[in-house]
Amino acid sequence: MYDVIVVGARCAGASTAMLFARAGYQVLMVDRAEFPRDTLSTLYIHQPGVALLRRWGVLDKVIATGCPPLDRAVYRIADIHIEGCSIPVDGHRAAYAPRRYLLDEILADAAVASGVEFRQGCTVTDVLSDDEGQAIGVRCRTSDGTTTEEHARLVVGADGMRSRFATMVDSRITTEHPAATCAYYTYWEGVSDLFQLYEAPGRWVGTVPTNDNATLIAAYFPQAEFDRVRKDAMGAYLEAVRSTAPELYAKIESRTPLERLQGTGDQRNYFREPAGLGWALVGDAGHHKDSITARGITDAFRQAQLLVDCIGTGLRDPEKLLDGLEEYAYQRDEILVDAYHSTLSVAALEVPEHRLSMLRTVAGDQELMDRYFATLAGVIGVEEFFTPDLHAREELTRQ
Repeated sequence: MYDVIVVGARCAGASTAMLFARAGYQVLMVDRAEFPRDTLSTLYIHQPGVALLRRWGVLDKVIATGCPPLDRAVYRIADIHIEGCSIPVDGHRAAYAPRRYLLDEILADAAVASGVEFRQGCTVTDVLSDDEGQAIGVRCRTSDGTTTEEHARLVVGADGMRSRFATMVDSRITTEHPAATCAYYTYWEGVSDLFQLYEAPGRWVGTVPTNDNATLIAAYFPQAEFDRVRKDAMGAYLEAVRSTAPELYAKIESRTPLERLQGTGDQRNYFREPAGLGWALVGDAGHHKDSITARGITDAFRQAQLLVDCIGTGLRDPEKLLDGLEEYAYQRDEILVDAYHSTLSVAALEVPEHRLSMLRTVAGDQELMDRYFATLAGVIGVEEFFTPDLHAREELTRQ
């Protein structure tokens, strides 16, 4: 019998398994995939996520892949140019955007090095429950067709936005909003060494430098345009870059992308119940929002750390375990709800005049620009950014 079984071995699951093992628990981690394997992702890890990687002792391995530090960001909209970097988190200011087949393997290796048993090519087909409805393990099928049952005091679902685990434990959706965008991206060589954001009404374009001198360039469209966009995805993608970021388009118009264009219209926005009797959800399995703010990896790390902190030393005590899961459920929503609503606002792809007025006040003031990027990164809350002083300065700008 294990203390914890984690279903899913990417950034949310591997982090959770690693932390539970380091806390002294016996952990089994399973994933239906064989690693390394790529996945759809914006790659970006905001400063709070980087701080956790450093705390966990794996940041150096991420840096060793050749992934460049992103310590400068640019945001362009209308006639406004904002350039800066988030304020530091635990002394670390740069963000990073490693390729997922590298990041996920680094975290899985760190979990194994911490004592986690890792079974790849292992699909969970059912969650086992006792007579009182408490999760007590999983039924798995390996790649050779063998079926096994494994038991644990806690079973954690970390199997992504389309979580089968969440369905198996009947985790209900508590908050949900319609998909707002669709997105396409590919990689280009030697385009930019900056994290850049370009916005126009109905369009959003971002550049994310990553490994091997490659830059991910993503284009976002309203969800209502998905059926049209997907009919000629590359044409729509290039036109979005041309119209929204012409200087960026000039760098790629005569080039060939490094990889095929990828995209999705499945940009779900929801909170699911994060925990129940003997089970918990981390990462996209329990909460997902539009990828336009690139918060998924960072939020997955935060949830992993939060769950392990809330359980603490109480996992082998049924009453303390229940208390820990209830605390996790409460705190998870508390730390994620503001970013959720901020993301919905960004994903609307609207450019209201009041936001332009605020941004004109911020532009040119380095402290305000850095605090603006800190807000985007989740380092400070929206209420900490929109101070009475900022509102007063905005009024002066309007006069």
